[in-house]
Amino acid sequence: MESVISVKNLSKNYGAARAVNNLSFTVYKGEIFGIIGPNGAGKTTTLEILEGISVPSGGEVEVLGLVPSKQLRELNKKIGVQCQATSIQKKMKVKEALDLFSSFYEGPAQKDYLIDLLGLKEKLNVKFDDLSGGWKQRVTLALATLHEPEILFLDEPSMGLDPSARREMWSLIRLLRDRGSTIVVTTHYMEEAEQLCDRVAMIYSGQLKALNTPHELLNEGAADCLAFTSAGLSREYLLSLPGVERVENNLDEFKVYCDDQQTTAFHIFTHCQEKGIRLADFKFEKGSLDDLFVQYLEKEKIG
Repeated sequence: MESVISVKNLSKNYGAARAVNNLSFTVYKGEIFGIIGPNGAGKTTTLEILEGISVPSGGEVEVLGLVPSKQLRELNKKIGVQCQATSIQKKMKVKEALDLFSSFYEGPAQKDYLIDLLGLKEKLNVKFDDLSGGWKQRVTLALATLHEPEILFLDEPSMGLDPSARREMWSLIRLLRDRGSTIVVTTHYMEEAEQLCDRVAMIYSGQLKALNTPHELLNEGAADCLAFTSAGLSREYLLSLPGVERVENNLDEFKVYCDDQQTTAFHIFTHCQEKGIRLADFKFEKGSLDDLFVQYLEKEKIG
């Protein structure tokens, strides 16, 4: 597969603090590549370096064969960027914003196509400040893709959107990918990464902890779970069982994450039979990307 982004041993320091620490990965043409991690993990810093906004402290970065920190003018013609928050004058109408941003590019802009694709026709004469969060995201997505970028960088594209608007945003991102753009997206939403991304890089404390397809990440590391309700079991007892990695509970509702569901379930059933404890709604559940995210986060805290 053709590589469009290459990152080797990337680091970024802010004084004594290291935001990115020896990070390496490759992004391939035509994929949706996700970068996930907790607040302060280095996601946005990494994106800013790829976009040429920030200069790395060490390592090598190439985007479409260009070095962002040295060839930014040429790179800007080939990439699109949707930031977490895009500053547009509050009283500027959607049509005015599209016309203004179209004027920034030498070649023909795909303004009319995007108005149709993103359903912006009815909003063209609406002031940006009067739009809902979902419509603002659609407008900024249009502004980022007017020049048909080869790579589109999206920093938390569905932050603050309701579930319906979030899924609409996912559909739009897939459409842009299907039209030929490679997409790099950062997100806090594990469901978003699981549903949207072809591959996912998990970053913690500026370091790469895992990189694979969502499916393979789950197969490699996500602990499976036993879910049930019981008034007679304690969190302390469940944590004492062999192979149990963590326990989550809300009053009498428990989720027990373990490396062997059958063995752990046997211990629980045997204990409940001996003590006369009742279980209800017992389920064997597969681990999710959200579960894996929490596993890595807890390991970071312990480390």
